[in-house]
Amino acid sequence: MKTIAILGPTASGKTALSIDLALEYNAVILSLDSLSIYTHIDIASAKPSLAERHGIVHFGIDVLLPNAHFDVTMFFELYAQAKAYALSHKKNLIIVGGTGFYLKAMMEGLSLRPELSLHVKTVIAQKLLDLEASYALICEHDPLYAQKIASNDRYRIEKWLEIFIATQQTPSDYLRHAKQPALLKDIALFEIETPKDSLIHRVQKRTRLMFEQGLIEEVFNLEKNYSRTPQCMKAIGIKEVLDYFDGMYTLKELEGKIATHTLQLAKRQRTFNASQFPPHIKAPLEMIKPLIEKVLKEF
Repeated sequence: MKTIAILGPTASGKTALSIDLALEYNAVILSLDSLSIYTHIDIASAKPSLAERHGIVHFGIDVLLPNAHFDVTMFFELYAQAKAYALSHKKNLIIVGGTGFYLKAMMEGLSLRPELSLHVKTVIAQKLLDLEASYALICEHDPLYAQKIASNDRYRIEKWLEIFIATQQTPSDYLRHAKQPALLKDIALFEIETPKDSLIHRVQKRTRLMFEQGLIEEVFNLEKNYSRTPQCMKAIGIKEVLDYFDGMYTLKELEGKIATHTLQLAKRQRTFNASQFPPHIKAPLEMIKPLIEKVLKEF
């Protein structure tokens, strides 16, 4: 079994390429995407439809309801399932998705979080009643982390407090020495390079298509059935439509906002991929397929 991963910013063509390769080289696909994992989020996630999957077995798509919680360990489990399936069916495994953090965690090992006693949970709950004071605590002990989050980001403040109060160490110090073994040790990495002008065009085209497919109706139904509370409701393409419902944008402005925020995400993904992964093969979409084929043909 050969295992490869295809990196690249959102809208760079990773999904279609992975399906083409899977069809030609007897592979299954593991999707590492924090939105495609949910059912009922088909348009906002830009997940491939059943028809577009062409019968290729996918892991990591339509696994959870939108109100279900998940973390990176869910993708560890999905990888184990995908690997077992690929081995038993004598297939290759293609890993694809824009959430590079999950792939990095598989390749380097996930940092274990401390067990929380009832006392620690009580202390955290009390501190979360005053986010301003909790954020000030982070600024005092971990200023670099404080710069990365908003002062009212309750979720990230809570995660920081869990480690700091339970261990009396900042998360960066604690997590550096608390890692599980890596899951992925033999993997070929490839990254799609997309020129800025081309990416802008692809993002604008995708955004327009999302509206044509019924994005507004999809988000309306998500809010109706699951409220605005779930984490997925803060995703790009969903949050902006909710703001549109609140009268913050016109329909024309809404499309522009989603495209702009998607391009900003793509920039962050590029930066992450460039700084967080070992040296790997990079090429434009039209040139990268034969480079990947050289690896898969060896199977």
